[in-house]
Amino acid sequence: MAGKVEGKVAFITGVARGQGRAHAVRLAGEGADIIGIDLCEQLPLVEYPLATEDDLEETVQLVKEAGGRIVAGKADVRDRVSMADVLDRGMAELGRLDYVIANAGVMPVWGEQAQTMGAWKICLDILLTGVLNTVELTYPRLIKQGEGGAIVITSSMAAVQPMMRTLGNATLGNLGYGAAKAGLVNLMRNYASVLAAHKIRVNAIQPTGVNTPMVANEMTMDHFATADPQDNLTLVNAIDVPVVEPVDISNAMVWLCSDEGRYMTGSAIRVDAGANLR
Repeated sequence: MAGKVEGKVAFITGVARGQGRAHAVRLAGEGADIIGIDLCEQLPLVEYPLATEDDLEETVQLVKEAGGRIVAGKADVRDRVSMADVLDRGMAELGRLDYVIANAGVMPVWGEQAQTMGAWKICLDILLTGVLNTVELTYPRLIKQGEGGAIVITSSMAAVQPMMRTLGNATLGNLGYGAAKAGLVNLMRNYASVLAAHKIRVNAIQPTGVNTPMVANEMTMDHFATADPQDNLTLVNAIDVPVVEPVDISNAMVWLCSDEGRYMTGSAIRVDAGANLR
């Protein structure tokens, strides 16, 4: 039985672990091949471990085990040239491009470095400009191919609700993260508007907290252990789970990319366990 995205090719940023890895494996299980990039370097302003080359290689193996082909490499979403190198190699080997998953992210929201303007800037550079670079690099290829396609952007419930209730949680990193994730919704809607004529659909997903290394790390645990109780109420799910799993986001991603979501465009979809209700 053919998968929901049989014979398609997806370009995914931030593929080495977390949501990006889950999307790659889930799409591969439904018949897609993957072109994936990740920075695979530590950034000095980020106070939790970022993905490594070993993580990227593990994703490669997991995609292959799921039945997909994959071309993966190191690239920085702040640098279109590095991205284009991997994308061009992938398209040369896999033959096409159908889906774009703009997923790469960073969360320098707590810790000493989060109080610096550098934390604000890196959020805007990676989370907002990085998505702009991803879409600008890929949509001309989709138009040239002439068969439509789907672009899905990872926003956040931080775009919907304040992530701080007291001045103790009001870091420049936290402000940058929320501002960038909110800006992605406007970016998505504008791209959806202009690309609809080319049958290219553009949507965003807004997850609640997701069980990935970006959330499950020492920086986060230290923050919640000492935070004002009010700030610990900033993202509470109505359904009684502390976080959702990466595959929960991937399931929505597959639906948006597949023919089942063929008329979905310009939408920001909350996969939030009811956090918007609290």
